[in-house]
Amino acid sequence: MDRTAKSAGWWRVFHDKFVVEERFVSEPARKNLYRTAVALMILGAVLSVLILADVLYEGGLSTIDEPVRSWLLGLRSEPLTTVMIVLAVVFGPVALPIIVLVVTVAWGLLAKHAWRPILLAAAMLCGVGLAQVIGRSVDRQRPPVDLMLFGADHTFSFPSGHVLGACDFLLITTFLIFSRRSNPKAAVLGFVLAGVGVFFAAVSRLYLGYHWVTDAMASVSISLVILGAVMAVDTWRTARTPGEGVTGTLSQAASSQD
Repeated sequence: MDRTAKSAGWWRVFHDKFVVEERFVSEPARKNLYRTAVALMILGAVLSVLILADVLYEGGLSTIDEPVRSWLLGLRSEPLTTVMIVLAVVFGPVALPIIVLVVTVAWGLLAKHAWRPILLAAAMLCGVGLAQVIGRSVDRQRPPVDLMLFGADHTFSFPSGHVLGACDFLLITTFLIFSRRSNPKAAVLGFVLAGVGVFFAAVSRLYLGYHWVTDAMASVSISLVILGAVMAVDTWRTARTPGEGVTGTLSQAASSQD
């Protein structure tokens, strides 16, 4: 019993110090966060279904795939190709996981808490899982291999794992940082820069000949669902109105048990 009590006490101390993170917001602000989270999940889910239907039945948005690809082929040049390859490597399956690992570990050590780094890592893994499941289920063919500029790739095309990873990392990191700031202008600027990063990540995959434009659009839509889920979980877990507090509640519960 003593050992169990000591283990529980150690976990409580660790949990309260490193895992619990509180931020105090007004009740209307918290409700707006939940509404935004639900809206993002609904919007992303609806767009994903619509794009998937267009891809499966070769209509609607999928009709722009070939014209966009042809237009990008006409823009190819050696300097631009170099830039696009660099972007593809940065947001690729080797470099991006390393970047995420470094960011989460450094974030946890510097901020001395684990909640947001854990949430970011979990969201990234969720994106990878969804991309694999959806990709294998749809099994869409990529554009012609002979026009790919960075080596042949015969895996599934829909959705784009590169774009989904970039979108998840940039948008979710931006939310987790600026949700703790009281500067709306800085938050808007942060999301604008994140959007620019997502745009160039998508363009690099299209330019290099690995995806159709609807692949990238589907990835952004899926990422909106993940972002909404992260926003809802983070709000539920950390957002407190004045008078509330996770740590205080846990401490009170511990005292009553002692």
